Amino acid sequence: MDRRRRHHGVLCLLLTVANDLKAEGSIMTNTIPQTRQADVVIVGAGFAGLTAARELRQAGLSVIVLEARDRIGGRTWLDHRLGRPLEMGGTWVHWTQPYVWAEMKRYGIGAVQSPVPRTAYWWAGGARHEGTPEQLLNEIDAPNRKLVEQSRQYFPQPFAPFTNPDIKGIDHVSLPKKIAELQITDYSRDVLESFWALNFNGPVDDAAFTQALRWVALTNGDWLVNFEACATFKIQGGTGQLINGIAAGTDVRLGTTVAAVNYSGGNVTVLTSDGEFQAAHVICTLPLGAMGTIAFEPPLPGASRKSIAEGQVSRGIKVWVTVRGDVQPFVALGAAEWPLNFAQAEYDQDGNTILVAFGPDSTRLDATDLQQVQAAVDLLVPDLEVLDVASHDWTGDALSGETWPMHRPGFLTETLPGFQQPHGCLLFAGSDYANGWGGFIDGAIESGLEVARSIANEHSA
Repeated sequence: MDRRRRHHGVLCLLLTVANDLKAEGSIMTNTIPQTRQADVVIVGAGFAGLTAARELRQAGLSVIVLEARDRIGGRTWLDHRLGRPLEMGGTWVHWTQPYVWAEMKRYGIGAVQSPVPRTAYWWAGGARHEGTPEQLLNEIDAPNRKLVEQSRQYFPQPFAPFTNPDIKGIDHVSLPKKIAELQITDYSRDVLESFWALNFNGPVDDAAFTQALRWVALTNGDWLVNFEACATFKIQGGTGQLINGIAAGTDVRLGTTVAAVNYSGGNVTVLTSDGEFQAAHVICTLPLGAMGTIAFEPPLPGASRKSIAEGQVSRGIKVWVTVRGDVQPFVALGAAEWPLNFAQAEYDQDGNTILVAFGPDSTRLDATDLQQVQAAVDLLVPDLEVLDVASHDWTGDALSGETWPMHRPGFLTETLPGFQQPHGCLLFAGSDYANGWGGFIDGAIESGLEVARSIANEHSA
């Protein structure tokens, strides 16, 4: 009884704070009918949450989705910037990603290809180099093949990552440690470390070697196909086209911030900025970086709390940059520690060119400062004049706390299984917790399908 009273006091305090914020205008509300009970309450209206909601509704269950933002999509966001629709978050898809590809087919949505680069720039050995894209890929190829040559050995079934028990023996190994063991030249190390800083969208110091192996195993051990999957084909009409199709018919409560989840009994109480919601099950789809914003009762297991406190490796930045003139398509790979270490030409716009660029540390570049962005672009590519920039700070965004999820050593074997197992009536879903394409839309959809089937099976038993 004392424990329940203490928890009730915490809930009341959190609700008071939430209502104060709402009064100040910092929480958006909507006019959805005030039904507060459902078979399932889902926290987060990204691809995982909305996929789970659709599947559960089709199974005959009532579902309410609670979303703190004023839009659906989570870390995918098609917004109008720089004079055209731009993907501020997740963007690229591929036919090696079965879940998102199937969803695109379901809704009759195709894929469009990014421009094929004609020129490549890269930094290695203390100097900038210019050549063809094939030359750049060749510089990465030999050391990277050596690095990931055991991907299928450790992950023979990439969508079932725990099939091989030997992964426990390497899950504490960092990516830099494995790169150091390759005994390659400083030139090759420069290129390889920058390539993986791009993939992790963060410094590789704390990057898990198993995360790199998992990604490449998903494309049958071929890193070139994996790289193609990361930055070549986009959803026709944008991610909004697909997320709207999945969301159709779902009760989504926008502007509803979840403060606490009590799953100690047979039912769940979810405390929000708009009052309490009751359900038989709750699915939390928040990214690992945002999980600390919710008070769970009882507390989550120690391994989960540790990973939430540490966060993901991905703390980088994605920026769209308008540069003057019609620039022929190019790809550029800079040093791993630069504010921007990758860029490619993506769109023609009113006689100018829009680039998409990434950097490993969002604190090292103020995307609102054109001079800083110009200096970062100057390092990558010569003779480009920056005119305008668009970006969103996903790492500083309390509702994400990270970009795409990339794991630290130990997460795969020590923490991921705990998030994938139901905690009574509490379940987790999202790209952070996927078996397969963690870090992609595909992983979010896969995870949403998994938890929906688990709940539907329990209700039909």
